[in-house]
Amino acid sequence: MMGYYILIGAIALVSWLVSARLKSKFKHYSKVHLQNGMSGAEIAQKMLDDHGIRDVKVISTPGMLTDHYNPKNKTVNLSEGVYNQRNAAAAAVAAHEVGHAVQHAQAYEWLTMRSKLVPVVSVTSGMSTWVVFGGLMLGAAAGVGLGYWIAVAGLVMMAFATLFSFITLPVEYDASKRALVWLKQKNMVTQAEYKGSEDALNWAARTYLVAAIGALATLVYWGLQVFGGRD
Repeated sequence: MMGYYILIGAIALVSWLVSARLKSKFKHYSKVHLQNGMSGAEIAQKMLDDHGIRDVKVISTPGMLTDHYNPKNKTVNLSEGVYNQRNAAAAAVAAHEVGHAVQHAQAYEWLTMRSKLVPVVSVTSGMSTWVVFGGLMLGAAAGVGLGYWIAVAGLVMMAFATLFSFITLPVEYDASKRALVWLKQKNMVTQAEYKGSEDALNWAARTYLVAAIGALATLVYWGLQVFGGRD
């Protein structure tokens, strides 16, 4: 158990460091102003137009780093800073979110898989740990009837969340790839601006990687608690 806590502590530390580094990178590249003078919203709209996507709207959403694509109402939601700003960081984020819209329009298989898991994960992720713990309290580790099956149900819920985290990785990496290819091919950014956009997106992707590793470590730990104590 001590090894697990050390591992989780290490993952939490790495997650914090990556998150802090990400914020630092975006703050730095927010000072690299685009020579083309376009805002994040204008970048997003042009990328949509260039891909022939006419049914997706670009809107502003409150907060910092709250940018996302909503496939249900087909909106590219850009945080206020990204929506209005005209810098390398804003260009990177805006193009990345449109990358998800392009994935949706082209029925990118990994995005389709993730979308199918969303309803399940949204319901089960918050309660999975408590269900496993409840099962353990009822004797799951000793293989005792109802408690065991309750714990197993909790592990299944947790497994869906872990799977979701890993499916998210190719979705996010691919969206960044699409964004960077478009920015470069359409000469939307200079070489220096491109490097800034690329660096910012790479750090953003690392946050998802750390989250996936953390989810797997948690699943393994609770799995050992449920199955490890059985004869």
